[in-house]
Amino acid sequence: MTSHSDLIVRFAEPSDCTVLFELIQGLAEYEKLSDAVTGNAQALKEHLFGEPKYIEAILAEIAGRTVGFALFFHNYSTFLTKPGIYLEDIFVLPEYRGQGIGKALLTKLAKIAIECNCGRLEWSVLDWNISAQTFYRNMGADILENWRICRVTEEGLTQLANQ
Repeated sequence: MTSHSDLIVRFAEPSDCTVLFELIQGLAEYEKLSDAVTGNAQALKEHLFGEPKYIEAILAEIAGRTVGFALFFHNYSTFLTKPGIYLEDIFVLPEYRGQGIGKALLTKLAKIAIECNCGRLEWSVLDWNISAQTFYRNMGADILENWRICRVTEEGLTQLANQ
């Protein structure tokens, strides 16, 4: 277990975009989706720090090494009439798992949600990732069994826009 004095969780800065993108590639590899990564660190930097700012990220560091991240953006709950936070991705390097880093990232994100008066924090988890599901439940999350993600991308998005 990493001692809390060794772990720093902080907001990403422009100079972090290369290492953050490397972690995103690590996540894609873990999820067996490396071929789905078509972006780059420059686009990530523009979306994190440009105008408009589309996303935010927090990083976990141990001894100066970035070992995990959480990337998120704000959404809105019409039923609660409150903003929310959607956690797009959370990832900790495999050799650093089980040391409280994922918990520290989620805890920081919960604090950010409270500071922003958000009504909820939500994210998706792959159906085969049982260890993540267990972790999230242990952190207090409910997994909504009756909901499914709907997604339109690339060519489908163009077709939908042209209807």
